[in-house]
Amino acid sequence: MQMDAVDQRIVALLVADARSSYAEIGAKVSLSAPAVKRRVDRLRSSGVIKGFTTVIEPSAVGWTTEAFVELFCTGRTTPAQITVATRRHPEVVGAYTVSGEADALVHLRAADIGHLEQALEKLRAEPFVTSTRSMIVLSRLVETPTPVPASLGTVL
Repeated sequence: MQMDAVDQRIVALLVADARSSYAEIGAKVSLSAPAVKRRVDRLRSSGVIKGFTTVIEPSAVGWTTEAFVELFCTGRTTPAQITVATRRHPEVVGAYTVSGEADALVHLRAADIGHLEQALEKLRAEPFVTSTRSMIVLSRLVETPTPVPASLGTVL
């Protein structure tokens, strides 16, 4: 899909605050609320906007322990198999195929070390996992829910 400058501004404004009303966005991009809604609908149907979500502070819900786990898998494990398996575990907040020795990198969040250990044991029990290597997060230094591409950040 080809995005014009107005579409880029709308996306940047939604990334900055997805709760903005169509009227608020329209005032900033010189369009009516219905025109903004049509553009947002088009951006959603074309896959530019994948959805809207609520970002929760993990410590506010008691999940204060997190780790990154490298998965080492059997030779013929596909990304689709890893995807299906990791989605079964509520502690998994991200899973990625990666370059290097590991086959995948999994981000886990848990209430405490005991909960993290249980989640890790369940992940290790997946039939294709041969071994894991874990790194426990001590502190989050930088975290942005959705980075704004430089090309969109300049249109605000």
